[in-house]
Amino acid sequence: MGDVWEAVKAVGTGFATTFMHLFRKPITEQYPEYKRMMPVRARARIILTRDPDGGERCVACSLCSAVCPVSCISMEAGEREEDGRRYARWFRINFARCIYCGLCEEACPTSAIQLTPEYEFAKRDILDFVYEKEDLLVDHQGKDPEYNYYRHAGIVTGVGGKGEHIGESEPVNIRSNLP
Repeated sequence: MGDVWEAVKAVGTGFATTFMHLFRKPITEQYPEYKRMMPVRARARIILTRDPDGGERCVACSLCSAVCPVSCISMEAGEREEDGRRYARWFRINFARCIYCGLCEEACPTSAIQLTPEYEFAKRDILDFVYEKEDLLVDHQGKDPEYNYYRHAGIVTGVGGKGEHIGESEPVNIRSNLP
């Protein structure tokens, strides 16, 4: 009999809550004119950022593509002849499949791919949700304005050789350690 009383009490509490809200004045936000502030950590549209020198940050490592649970990111890697820097020849995201989980942003070692709080990009044609590199690339550094991957990575490029990068020690000559 105790279980029946608990069930009746739970149903009565639910009906009381519904009845209480039934006579409240509705709150209507006029959406296009008034846009609700998104939380600081909101994740929506994906962008590709640039480093402080103006170059593309993406080195086409494919980590974002590998970690994506819905496989909506694809790219092809290339290497510049003048300084040996890797870049994405083409980079494509299908926003019709993207679930905005943020795993691609976490996996990116260069802070190239970042999620912004911009959430308004509805379209009628599903093929318009496929964004190319030119659509994603922005002219700013995003959340990490001072970070430059090639100044920290220790890779020999036009930026610097071995031991010339930020926080990097000079290479050890292993022959000097021999007896």
